[in-house]
This record gives sequence, C-alpha cells and structure tokens, in this order.
Amino acid sequence: MARQLDEQIAGRFPVGQRLRVLDVGMGQGTQALRLARAGHQVTGVEQDCTMVSAAREALAAEPEGIRGRVRIIEGDGRDTGVHFLPGSFDVVLCHGVLMYVEEPDALLAGLARMLAPGGLLSLLVRNADALAMRPGLAGDWAATLASFDTSSYRNRLGLDVRADRLDTLTGTLAGIGAPLHAWYGVRVFTDTAADDAAVPDDVEALLAAEERAGRTDPYRRVAALLHLCGVRG
Repeated sequence: MARQLDEQIAGRFPVGQRLRVLDVGMGQGTQALRLARAGHQVTGVEQDCTMVSAAREALAAEPEGIRGRVRIIEGDGRDTGVHFLPGSFDVVLCHGVLMYVEEPDALLAGLARMLAPGGLLSLLVRNADALAMRPGLAGDWAATLASFDTSSYRNRLGLDVRADRLDTLTGTLAGIGAPLHAWYGVRVFTDTAADDAAVPDDVEALLAAEERAGRTDPYRRVAALLHLCGVRG
C-alpha cells in the first residue's frame, strides 16, 4: 500500500515538494515516520494512549531532523476542526479507522475540509463486498453464508466492527468534494496468513503478485481491504 500511496503523491505534487500530511489514526506511527523520512511535515492524530506511547517511542529513536517534522496529537479524528483550519494539509491519511466508526460520513466530510485544493485523501477500509472470502477460504461455511448480506464482521482482535462498500464510498467522496481518483485492492492473496507467519523466501514474488492483483480486475474486487484515493476539487 505504501507504493500505491507514493505513486499517487508523485502523480499529484512536484518532485521534492515538502507536503503537509495529516495522519488520522496514526497507530504506532509507521506511515507517519516513513513520510517524515521522505522530507514531509507530518501531524499524527491518535486516540489510543498505548498507540500514542508507541509512536512517541518510535519517534524518539529517529534523528533530530526527522523528529522535528512530526507532531503527535492525542485525540479523536472527528475533532480535526478543533485543532486545524480548513485547507491546512496537502495529504490526509485515514487508514484502518473507518471500520471502528459507526457512521463515517461526518468524519470523512471533516477530513475533506482539511485538504487544500488538489489535496489527496487516502483511505484504507475493509471491503464489505468480500467479507465471505476469509471464512470461505478457511472452510467455515456457516460464517461464509452469514457474511454475504452484512457489512459487519469480527476482526482478528475479537472486536465487532464494520466494513465499507466501494460504491457507497465512491458516492460519499463525490458528495464531500473529494471524488474518487484511484482505488486498489490490498491483501488479495494473503488475508488468511497468520499475523506471526514467517516471511517466506520468495517474499519479493509475493509482493509483486499482490501489487499486480491489487490493480487488476476482477482480483482487486475480492481483496480484504480497499485503498481509495480521493482528490479535493
């Protein structure tokens, strides 16, 4: 997914431009630090205090120049209007967050307001149109049948969360002034892999296969996750 994000950034902004990035739900800061290392100014928002601590610890291990490009705010992504003026960012990331938000439209509208004209909104969501794939490949037929007519599921943390549909989010993005520009599938072939699975010897071939499938119909439509990129008009 990092390659897809970099591709979209490179296609929208001049080479070498230092972008203002907002990472909502930054987790332990992996994406924020990666972008800061690339020279961008990153503000991360995270409400989980454990994740905030992990992100601060990871940031403290970075060189001074990178530390100076990252700001961490402990808070809710729905409160961006409290912390920032409209149009304050060139890129807004919201990865792995919408599944925990029961009604995401207000959050997405707030994030779109944070974008400067031409800015990029990057979303990573669970694919509601493919919820039957994981239990089906695992041979759990009762769970497979129950997954066809719902957007709810239980994640690997044991939490009951929700998924999003491509068509619905396409309409939402158009309605908030950041229409869909590109979309990809993520974890087409690897969704059933255990979290602690060893890195295979042929990992480069695996990544190449995932990258190709994530850009190609019909494979990307059955991916576990969807990466959507909207552009502020």
